[in-house]
Amino acid sequence: MRRGWKMALSGGLRCCRRVLSWVPVLVIVLVVLWSYYAYVFELCLVVYLILYHAIFVFFTWTYWKSIFTLPLQPNQKFHLSYTDKERYENEERPEVQKQMLVDMAKKLPVYTRTGSGAVRFCDRCHLIKPDRCHHCSVCAMCVLKMDHHCPWVNNCIGFSNYKFFLQFLAYSVLYCLYIATTVFSYFIKYWRGELPSVRSKFHVLFLLFVACMFFVSLVILFGYHCWLVSRNKTTLEAFCTPVFTSGPEKNGFNLGFIKNIKQVFGDKKKFWLIPIGSSPGDGHSFPMRSRNESQDPLLANEEPWEDNEDDNRDKKNVSILSAPGKLTSCSNIILSRRLIISCCGNGNIAVFRFPAFLRKDSPSPSPMRLTELSVGNHCNLQNKSRCWTESFKI
Repeated sequence: MRRGWKMALSGGLRCCRRVLSWVPVLVIVLVVLWSYYAYVFELCLVVYLILYHAIFVFFTWTYWKSIFTLPLQPNQKFHLSYTDKERYENEERPEVQKQMLVDMAKKLPVYTRTGSGAVRFCDRCHLIKPDRCHHCSVCAMCVLKMDHHCPWVNNCIGFSNYKFFLQFLAYSVLYCLYIATTVFSYFIKYWRGELPSVRSKFHVLFLLFVACMFFVSLVILFGYHCWLVSRNKTTLEAFCTPVFTSGPEKNGFNLGFIKNIKQVFGDKKKFWLIPIGSSPGDGHSFPMRSRNESQDPLLANEEPWEDNEDDNRDKKNVSILSAPGKLTSCSNIILSRRLIISCCGNGNIAVFRFPAFLRKDSPSPSPMRLTELSVGNHCNLQNKSRCWTESFKI
């Protein structure tokens, strides 16, 4: 009997929490509806209404998409099978459980780890977490590329709706700015006592106050998320650096400014302003700054190498042949501004790091040899990708 009461009470609390979670959304909807009435029916000129409605349509469209686009969950291959789940739960030794997860993760495109270096596993959903996936305690599920849970949309912001959320912030800022600038002329009339209607005075004051208040807060939030997009980070990754097999790497998913934007909005620019799903991929795996950089500590903080012949031709004037050691007849491959791989005729590869960024007008600095590796194969400038791969697999 007592157990039944506890279950009923728990169910009632869950129901109340679900209802209350919609209160912030209801507040936003009521404020927007009132602003629409006050702006359109009480104050505004027809010339203002054309652009206002265009902004209003995109604002409400993106808000709707942010609320009702369901977060994506990891697909079935990341879930433990019934047999694996039984084996894992029945095993009492933590080190054996850890090794079991490592063996299962070998079949999956998973490259991030916990702070202790273990495979990221959700013991609530019984699955191996894909890269950038996190468990949301409010939604009670794992969300692909989770950014945060937003009470103002009563939804988890992740891979499926992050583009819509960012557009919602942008159109919200534009909406508030447009209202504030167009209502300001009415505020001047109110200040001069040229508004006879008491009701109009109330709408002018409140519209301007609410628009300015939301504008300031939304600009800060929108600016922060623009910074996150430019670095290809989520809110969670900004506060907690992702850990790869080689260790923490805060720029592990940073592909460069343009590529980072395309990771959210897609390759087709015509869809960037429209709330239509265009983010590339399936949310389970993501391109990284360099797979080799993320897995090798020698390259952990280097910029990605770009095959820029003009730039490399200038940099080839910086010779490493005078460095101490036995390397005397080597070809230089410059992988970044500070990192050079030197391929020698005897099949050896040496990695050199310069203490400062190379500049065309600066004298050649003295390089420091980090390591020398024997690969048993001749390495040359025509086979750059082979050089890169073979040297750091050792």
